[in-house]
Amino acid sequence: MVPTQNTDIGTKQKALAINLDPQIYGSFAEIGAGQDVAANFFKAGAAAGTIAKTMSAYDMTFSDAIYGVQKTRRYVSEPRLIAMLEREYGLLIERLAEQRGNTTTFFAFSDTMSALNYHKTNDSHGWMGVRFQLEPNGEFNDVVLHVKMLDNDNNLQQQAIGVLGVNLIYACYYYHDNPQLFLLSLMDELSKDRLQIDMIRFEGPNFKKVDNRLMSLHLVKYGFSDAAVFGPDGKNQQPSEVLYKKHIVVIRGRFRPIINVHLDMLNTGVKQFMAEPDVDANNVVVITELTLQSLKERNADETAEIDEKDFLDRVDILCSLGQTVLISNFHEYYKLVSYLSKITILKLGVVLGFPNLEYIFSEEHYKDLPGGILESFATLFSRKVKLFIYPTLRDGIIWNCLRFNPPAHLIDLYRYLIANNKIEDIHHYNENNLHVQTDIVLQLIKQGVEGWEQYVPVEVAAMIKERQLFGYTPIVAAGKDQVLTETNEGTAN
Repeated sequence: MVPTQNTDIGTKQKALAINLDPQIYGSFAEIGAGQDVAANFFKAGAAAGTIAKTMSAYDMTFSDAIYGVQKTRRYVSEPRLIAMLEREYGLLIERLAEQRGNTTTFFAFSDTMSALNYHKTNDSHGWMGVRFQLEPNGEFNDVVLHVKMLDNDNNLQQQAIGVLGVNLIYACYYYHDNPQLFLLSLMDELSKDRLQIDMIRFEGPNFKKVDNRLMSLHLVKYGFSDAAVFGPDGKNQQPSEVLYKKHIVVIRGRFRPIINVHLDMLNTGVKQFMAEPDVDANNVVVITELTLQSLKERNADETAEIDEKDFLDRVDILCSLGQTVLISNFHEYYKLVSYLSKITILKLGVVLGFPNLEYIFSEEHYKDLPGGILESFATLFSRKVKLFIYPTLRDGIIWNCLRFNPPAHLIDLYRYLIANNKIEDIHHYNENNLHVQTDIVLQLIKQGVEGWEQYVPVEVAAMIKERQLFGYTPIVAAGKDQVLTETNEGTAN
């Protein structure tokens, strides 16, 4: 259960509480829409007790002179934010540590924001972070986040960033020992239709027990963002930083665990995608996607919960195979494509099993859309996207695009998509994989049946055994004659 914070304390009260704390002292460096953060501390009163300096290197030449020239040459970026934090915190220690270091916990707050321009044509977003001590002369911690501003007015965006900045500094000092409460408090006096936080990272001696992958999960779980990304190294990444101007191939699944059929789907699907004439094979990012729904298991009282350990087990395995992981709240494929299409204008590939093709053509899933299935298809297929379908074995018959029979009134629509190269069968797949179902492999693992290892990648088998994942116990059982010929409905899961 997530503990609740004191919702009675507002922005001004938070700023004043910090101002009145004799130990907290630091500087503010803000670029763009973040000017309201320091302003909130001035307006609260007693700011002299908190603020050593405020500044804004708004001009790019001044910014480069103060913080250095970053390789990306982008001023609203994480490297720029980190340079700001390092510079401002370093100056605090250099100039004030001897004078008041024994009684002060220093902090440096920085942000670099791109608010809505005059013509309202830009993507409003930015980076924000705090470097801070929790005890005098102690080591510093960092909290860094990326935010998307959704207000359709420049002044409202600035006001929202001002509130978020106060919430962040307050959380660093008062909620640092409770990461979930820390996260929830960031949206105090804000709403999710004003801001989205799609990346957050905790680092430092006081956050050694914080798993940033879980923080990514919580961002999506609490509705702070529709999606979050982390790389093969397990580090949180900002989605646009990873996917901007890239071709993207995505495969969705439960991956509990990832088995050979998943890798065959991914490898053959990616190979076909890269062979497309309008795809630059040197500019492709491959994503494995876990949806919130795929992470939920039904317990005895029929309430949906996410098993965080189970989530981390799946992620560890995916990362060990070099995968970049996307956590999303997109149950429908058209929502996933819509999200990715806002990040890149290049071609997208979606690799999925035959059962998911049937799901996409089931009109019952689009009852909440005024335009029904046509509205969803307008989003899914109007962009540069192509579906690659991995076959399924049912009752000895291999089902693929050629055998798919949509409802009679959708046949012409399906033929149109095939004719226009929007849907394609995956070729050169390993037919032996079609006999294997994920849920059956999971059952074998739980029972410790001998021979289950042949159905998963070598690295995965080793990790499952070493950590005893997914209920595995090293029980020796006769299982060589275990038959895995059930229908392959779970191929894409």
